[in-house]
Amino acid sequence: MADPASSGWSLPRLRIDREGVWFAEDGEVTHAGIVANLWSNLRVDAGDHFLEVGPLRIPVEVEDAPFVVLRVEREGAGLTLTINDLSREPLPAETLRLGPDEVPYCRVKAGRFDARFSRAAAYELLQLVEYDETSGRGTLVLGGRRYPLERRERA
Repeated sequence: MADPASSGWSLPRLRIDREGVWFAEDGEVTHAGIVANLWSNLRVDAGDHFLEVGPLRIPVEVEDAPFVVLRVEREGAGLTLTINDLSREPLPAETLRLGPDEVPYCRVKAGRFDARFSRAAAYELLQLVEYDETSGRGTLVLGGRRYPLERRERA
């Protein structure tokens, strides 16, 4: 097989912005099938995001978190998240944390990726949080368990 560099081909510049939108070079990727393929091939190791396409690793710049939680819904004793790739999964409450500017984050996709809560999803989540005026801290109570909302880098 010919070396891609010898053919004049170079790796595309891919990035995911703060809102979870994909860009190739400087243009937004809007084709639903291509976006779905990008999400399904996204990988991470030691903090570096990349697409795995056969033997190639194509770097992906991620402005904040690659995934964005769009919606939070109560289901039974837990919460279900709708993520910007339109998948749904249970909230892993033990990974819930507050990041910069008090924005909630959690881990998604079997704990492989960070997800930032959209403004609407954060509002839905915070409606379920008990606030302690003495300490100034909030706690999410689910299924009899308490999950303090604390500021930390990563769960």
